[in-house]
Amino acid sequence: MENIVIIGNGIAGVTAARHIRKLSDKRIIIISAETDHFFSRTALMYVYMGHMKFDHIKPYEDWFWQKNNIELVRGYVNQVDVENKKLILDGSRTFHYDKLILATGSKPNKFGWPGQDLHGVQGLVSKQDLDLLEVNAPNKDVCKRAVVVGGGLIGIELCEMLRSRDIPVTFLVRENSFWNGVLPEGESQMLNEHIREHHIDLRLDTNLVEIVPNENGKVKAVTTDKGDTIECDMVGLTAGVTPNIDFLKDSGIELGRGIKVNRFLETNIKDVYAIGDCAEQHEAIGNRRPIEAVWYTGRMMGETVAQTICGNRIQYSPGHWFNSAKFLDIEYQTYGWVFGRKGRPDYEQHFHWRHDEEKLCITVAFHKETHQFLGINTFGIRMRHPVFDRWLTEERDVDFVMEHLIDANFDPEFYKNHEKEILSKYNSAFGKSIKPKKKSIKRIFQIS
Repeated sequence: MENIVIIGNGIAGVTAARHIRKLSDKRIIIISAETDHFFSRTALMYVYMGHMKFDHIKPYEDWFWQKNNIELVRGYVNQVDVENKKLILDGSRTFHYDKLILATGSKPNKFGWPGQDLHGVQGLVSKQDLDLLEVNAPNKDVCKRAVVVGGGLIGIELCEMLRSRDIPVTFLVRENSFWNGVLPEGESQMLNEHIREHHIDLRLDTNLVEIVPNENGKVKAVTTDKGDTIECDMVGLTAGVTPNIDFLKDSGIELGRGIKVNRFLETNIKDVYAIGDCAEQHEAIGNRRPIEAVWYTGRMMGETVAQTICGNRIQYSPGHWFNSAKFLDIEYQTYGWVFGRKGRPDYEQHFHWRHDEEKLCITVAFHKETHQFLGINTFGIRMRHPVFDRWLTEERDVDFVMEHLIDANFDPEFYKNHEKEILSKYNSAFGKSIKPKKKSIKRIFQIS
């Protein structure tokens, strides 16, 4: 029986295991040093906030793995011996493989800040980080102030978690507006306002200089490049993540920032594959980054590599870019490409609408010459992924999208629709006289 070993029990590794099992009776072993069972990493914050218990964020019951003949091993892989197809765990145990899938995820970035390894300093990636947060910041009496460093998705999540326990938070963001390397100016500015409305001390254009210890080697304060000293009991480092690949440096597997793979997710070593956050494409796919630390791409890579391992060798083809997130109370969705100030091509033009009172806005990107629809960001308005995916595939022009925008709306019943006022501003901005279509179930679901 062929022996398939998967290192990592996150969404990529577990998806690969599930799909290999659907397609074959191969022996499957998942090795993880983090937890006994797979859990939903994106839901960790809700455990700390008291909305769920840890058992609630495990998608599968504990008996699922034995029932499906998937072996789980708790341990840390120290070495990969590709010549002998052998793994060494915890410096002693040995496992042999016929095919190896590396799905080791990522770890928080550290940039050599003085004091970055002190007690009270942590990231927010793993179950261990969640457990450590209960030690470092269980309440506002033990943690009288926290400082969060890094203005991305994990940073804003950590701020929200801490504020849920009434812990004062200072949020250091090196950019002059929150996440403006990704978001256009209007959206970024709205989020600046929203963060401050939630009583988070947002400090833009500010860099961490040093984390200062007390006499016991625990965090006492941080200093910034503005000359400020901020007293605190906990520091969250959320300045991005990097692939978790240190144990592979002498393995012979080709590494860059991540594990180098081709479009089939194959490494330079026969029978060794890499998927998820740790995988780095030799050449980026379209506008995508070579490394994508995104939940759904990890799932898609797992499905793809399972097909290849089971005899149906197929390329990883992620399709049109999409993503979603939540910034405190505001839901965010993006379909296609809408660039912020960083990397925006010369041909990309934007239309931006923001509600006068509520924290609602959209930004539509289109080609300034051909008017082809390129992408949309929405904040506070839910949209249908299949509709935008179809419009992007059909290369619709921006006028068509604005005319049929109501078809994409997926807000709950009785929510107020804003498509008419959005279209009115679009007409005014570009000298158009487009009239909105009425919502059509036939168009939405392509019923003839």
